[in-house]
Amino acid sequence: MVKQDLYEKSPVRLFDELTGGLKAGELGLVTSKKGLGKTSVLVQFGMDTLLQDKQLVHVTFDLHSSNVISWYDGIFAEIAKKKNVGNADELKNDVVSKRTILNFSLDNFSLSKVVNTLNALKAGGIAVSGVVMDGIDFAKVSEDDVKAVADYAKSEKVSLWASSDSVPANMEGYFSAIINLEQTADCVAVKAVKMNGKKDVATGLKLDAKSLLISK
Repeated sequence: MVKQDLYEKSPVRLFDELTGGLKAGELGLVTSKKGLGKTSVLVQFGMDTLLQDKQLVHVTFDLHSSNVISWYDGIFAEIAKKKNVGNADELKNDVVSKRTILNFSLDNFSLSKVVNTLNALKAGGIAVSGVVMDGIDFAKVSEDDVKAVADYAKSEKVSLWASSDSVPANMEGYFSAIINLEQTADCVAVKAVKMNGKKDVATGLKLDAKSLLISK
């Protein structure tokens, strides 16, 4: 019941309410300049999967696993504050028990290898429901690679969010949602460049300056 309460308090509920959200089998992308909060947003999407008691895979190319774990600890703590959870550490350990972190070196990287590893997890009995890929460098990615990821998500009915500094125009079509974080005079705005077939969807969302949670 506590997980359900935290799920309902997740900042992703606000995002879904205002944008329609990302559906199973679809790809979403978060873009921005470095340092504006892409990883925080991805972890919020990842935590949302975990709070539903579903299996999540977090793929990282430029962070050590300990840094990824710290991000999840921080985001969980911020969400838990809203419900004043008494056994927060115990609950957090239960929630993240369904998280798998995969580290890939940028020196020996391809999205096809990621897909092969995800398929291997399925063969090993891990029923993945959500995937986040943090820090894709599209200069090192082919369109066939992106198509392979899109085909994987669709066939396995997995919601997959990725992040990058930007995306080439010829690859935009594979993403059902493209969210851009933009520094304004007083906040980091969350702008839906593309969402469920619509472009430039007004969200009125931003990242909270202290917690980095998605907020109004």
